[in-house]
Amino acid sequence: MEKVALVVTSISSPNQVLQVLARGCVKHGWDFIVAGDILSPKNFQLDGCAYYDIDRQMGTDFLVSRKCLTGHYARKNVGYLIAIKKGADIIVETDDDNLPQESFWQQRKQVREARFINGKGWVNVYSYFSDDFIWPRGFPLNLIRKKTDIRQELLSLRKLKCPIQQGLANNNPDVDAVYRLVMPLPINFKGSDDIALGPQVWSPFNSQNTTWWPEAFPLLYLPSYCSFRMTDIYRSLVAQRIAWENGWSVLFHRPTVSQERNQHNLMKDFADEMSGYIQVETIGQILEQINIKPGVKLIPDAMRQCYGRLVAKSIFDVKELDVLEAWLKDLDGLSLDLCPEATD
Repeated sequence: MEKVALVVTSISSPNQVLQVLARGCVKHGWDFIVAGDILSPKNFQLDGCAYYDIDRQMGTDFLVSRKCLTGHYARKNVGYLIAIKKGADIIVETDDDNLPQESFWQQRKQVREARFINGKGWVNVYSYFSDDFIWPRGFPLNLIRKKTDIRQELLSLRKLKCPIQQGLANNNPDVDAVYRLVMPLPINFKGSDDIALGPQVWSPFNSQNTTWWPEAFPLLYLPSYCSFRMTDIYRSLVAQRIAWENGWSVLFHRPTVSQERNQHNLMKDFADEMSGYIQVETIGQILEQINIKPGVKLIPDAMRQCYGRLVAKSIFDVKELDVLEAWLKDLDGLSLDLCPEATD
């Protein structure tokens, strides 16, 4: 049996979602790792959960625990490393406001039968799972109403290697602040075949219901020197670019969680997402111009290339490269096997 670890970062007390996740992990034999932050409550106690507050994170051997910013979602990086150190074969991540459905706990397979999107450019993946006018957080706003030919390139079902898999969320799905300010919620997605992206096809994916296999573990890295609201989106673009060169498809599947969203200030979210509205399409163009060599052993070098170019283009502060290097050194110290056998 593959060992599964569930990773969450939270500043909440053990709320209903965290309690449900903890019970589910105990029932299904998963490790449950919660990374706290500076605003996390003292004396956090939850059976079935390995909780790491800031002091406990700093007490690990991980360089990234000291390089990664506090007060930022990127503290989740420490949780990923702990999961890897504990021997995880699969890392599942979600947030503390996503209630799992029973399907969330089903066995996950890297090789999946999916409909393949071929072509070039940006595709609104949500349009395959809903007839409503809806788009994922991180999708370029200027392309929302633009018709493309990519949708017509949806091919027949085929088996594909997908070491990164994004599950959708019902009720209050992952949409941007613009959508939340002007469009109706809740939304429940319809059933659909799994959708997989071909090379040169872009779609942002998030950290709310995502599954990772070992060859993709380096790409879990969440950048610190960017907006809290955009770190997982920027990560997804780097991950997709490197996935293209390794013959992987990023897969999207029907919801296995229902989001009961924590309280948010939507205008603050809007301000925090502003850089993404302006930059996300440009980031894709920058990444497309990088000559990346294939090979899973070369993924760390590919990440250095991608983040180095984004720093040079002023997308990230140069300090990001120091945090990235700490992450890669931590992974190297764990002797991570990047070439496991995929199973279908």
